[in-house]
Amino acid sequence: MDRAFWQLTRGVRFDHNKFSKEADRFGIKAKGRKEGDEGRTEEGERRAPVILPPPDSREPSEEEDTSGDDEQEEEEITLLGNIKASSSGGKGRKKRKKKSDASRQTQLRREALNHFRNHHRIHVSGTDVPDPLDTTWDGLAHPHGLSPELVSAVRARFQRGPTPVQMQAIPAMLARRELLVCAPTGSGKTAAYLIPLVHHLAAQKGGGGGRKRRGRLLRAVVVAPTRELAMQISREAQLLASCLGLRVKVLDEIVKKTKKGDGLSCSDVSSKCDILVTTPNRLVYLLKEEEDVSSSELMKSVEWLVVDESDKLFESGPKGFRDQLAAVYRACDKAEVYRAMFSATLAVEVEEWCRLNLDNVISVTIGARNTAIKTVEQQLVYVGTEKGKLLALRQLVAEGIKPPVLVFVQTKDRAKDLVNELEKMGVRSDVIHSDRSLLQRDNAVKAFRSGRVWALVCTELMGRGVDFKGVSLVLNYDFPPSTVSYIHRIGRTGRAGWAGKAITFFTDQDKTLLRSVATVVRDSGGSVPDYMMQLKKASRQDKRRLAKRAVERESIRQESKYDRKARIKKEQMIAGSKRRKRKAEEKEKAQANVADVKVKKARTEPSGIVKKKKAKVMKKVSESQ
Repeated sequence: MDRAFWQLTRGVRFDHNKFSKEADRFGIKAKGRKEGDEGRTEEGERRAPVILPPPDSREPSEEEDTSGDDEQEEEEITLLGNIKASSSGGKGRKKRKKKSDASRQTQLRREALNHFRNHHRIHVSGTDVPDPLDTTWDGLAHPHGLSPELVSAVRARFQRGPTPVQMQAIPAMLARRELLVCAPTGSGKTAAYLIPLVHHLAAQKGGGGGRKRRGRLLRAVVVAPTRELAMQISREAQLLASCLGLRVKVLDEIVKKTKKGDGLSCSDVSSKCDILVTTPNRLVYLLKEEEDVSSSELMKSVEWLVVDESDKLFESGPKGFRDQLAAVYRACDKAEVYRAMFSATLAVEVEEWCRLNLDNVISVTIGARNTAIKTVEQQLVYVGTEKGKLLALRQLVAEGIKPPVLVFVQTKDRAKDLVNELEKMGVRSDVIHSDRSLLQRDNAVKAFRSGRVWALVCTELMGRGVDFKGVSLVLNYDFPPSTVSYIHRIGRTGRAGWAGKAITFFTDQDKTLLRSVATVVRDSGGSVPDYMMQLKKASRQDKRRLAKRAVERESIRQESKYDRKARIKKEQMIAGSKRRKRKAEEKEKAQANVADVKVKKARTEPSGIVKKKKAKVMKKVSESQ
């Protein structure tokens, strides 16, 4: 019995101080301390734990000595308090020790990744989320396997290294995972989806691990809400894709280059580009023009569908694109199609839809959702009335403004009026809105980028995604209709880590949303007066009402009511005259077309029929005489 007890308790250390009563009960006594040990007395002091002595004083055998040596290499297990036991059966315990080391390394690695994500404010959700990139582009070549040409193009284009959204979104798309990304304005979302997009298409084009292609067909579609944003995405994509032989086109450019009368088919578009950047209306119009077979011909080879500014495209109503986006989504109905949604603001309904309809989606959020970037200095300026806005603008110009400047207004008419006022102040300005032709809009943007125009007055058309380098000031001349609009407007400055400034004028009519906008300013590090945070919160009904119908404002022009009525009457008379003239020209053109058809028909008739008709006519004439 004693021998069995000794074998079972071999290697157990016993704390006599903690379990002194049990030691007295079972007759266990401690050995004398060795010289150099720091022992302590029993009166209130802790004793050093000792090893239990064997029941007999015999020397251990060689076999036991070998096992004892093995036990020194084994891991000790704490049973209770200071009672420790070394593992027996050295071979099996060593395997468990290796497994424990592996799990410990996995845990440490997971903690390091979490610390890295928290440091860069990267929040992810989903299963099997790929590891983020480091702060350099070295991880693109290994282990992700990007070509040297693409890596060098990325390094030349983005010398500062990857941004937080690029750190997490690029590995996820390289792993062919569907994404829902929410990141602040100017954080590099465009490059976050273009880099993996170009890599996948280039790998398949060269046959490196991809599926064999049947000719050159459309394989990726990027949808953006405005034409200006689509043109910007196309320029960025061409910088990355040109070195790999990929073709990037904007649907508007393809339509423009097509000869009039020839028409444009889906097969023409599919054969002219690898990556198609378009607005939803253009693409849906093309799909409806063709038959169902042709429509499927266009989208049958698509592998990636990327939706930029997804929250705007999900909006319903006359200003939204939900119906058009649904048509594009239904056209890309293959199982091999991967989808990615990117935006600076994210609605709850968009997230719910993505979780229900996207396969094993990964959600990536940079910082807090629906907040402004902290690199922009924000100011809320009370101006009293509409006339006070002009006075504040004159004072701002007199103090000196550093161009380029973006000015946002509520309507197209107000944009035209404000441009005239800025010209009077000596500020070179231009206007851009949806009523202007494509050529006029392109020229205005080019002049603004080149510096020939100091101030660009625009509506909500330019509030989404468009990147102007070095915009120093964003002026919200008219208060934005929502906090989302405010975030996107001021996001035109302070991009890519540069500092910027945003000034917002507000009057007594704008009190409904003032507290909501002031909250955004405060959350992004700005200072707001206390009275703004004490205003009544805007209800959901108030927000919907403002979204449907904007606040009615006085004219920007400094004119009397009589002059204003006279001007409006004159403009209506001119518009009516132009309309009548256009209708008359269309009528004359239609009559000319009918005459041409009759002449062509007469020329194509056989000569015998013409002679018979002439004979009948002459007979009728003679009979009448």
